[in-house]
Amino acid sequence: MQITRFGHAALLLEHEGSRVLVDPGVFSVDETFALGDLDAVVVTHQHPDHLDQDRIGGLVDRNPDTLLLADPESAATLGGAWTANADGAEHTVGSLTVTGVGSTHAEILPSIPRVANVGVLVASPELSVFHPGDTYEYAPEDVDVLAVPLTAPWAKISETVDFVQRVAPRSLLPIHDSIVSELGYGVFWGHVSQRSGVEDARKLGQTDSETFG
Repeated sequence: MQITRFGHAALLLEHEGSRVLVDPGVFSVDETFALGDLDAVVVTHQHPDHLDQDRIGGLVDRNPDTLLLADPESAATLGGAWTANADGAEHTVGSLTVTGVGSTHAEILPSIPRVANVGVLVASPELSVFHPGDTYEYAPEDVDVLAVPLTAPWAKISETVDFVQRVAPRSLLPIHDSIVSELGYGVFWGHVSQRSGVEDARKLGQTDSETFG
């Protein structure tokens, strides 16, 4: 499966002509919203770094026949053709299966209400990729590639490493990392890549693309 990063939390997953885009947010590069021939667009939750509401409309217009999936709160806000995703909900998109994982965003502060967050497991017959959105709470089984949120206001590094160990993927790549400075990036990535027990840890940059499996 080909995985291309489009800035921060946005990933394009491609397999045998099927194309699924996850979490096009405000930190995503402009090219994200010029993508065409998408079979599905998935939004894990409503926060702007995962959903750019100013630019998502143009992307939808460019892909009029695509499956649009979002957590229930985002789907209600976006309206139109958006379908509410849910834990365990399964959709077939060409050669890929898209399955919802979880229901709730991680706690940022006790005073901040927790919003809906439905991660996504995208699987071909040979390989599965898990994008959790913004939480370490849910760890599905049989994950081959984990897109791990490297750092966040709701996380600390011990929780990140524990999450990777619970998921136990064969391969690992970072997401949710635009809020880390270049000087400090290695501190977070070093702990995750060296202490999580995953041999195939790939440090993909904001617009890098690699084949997994």
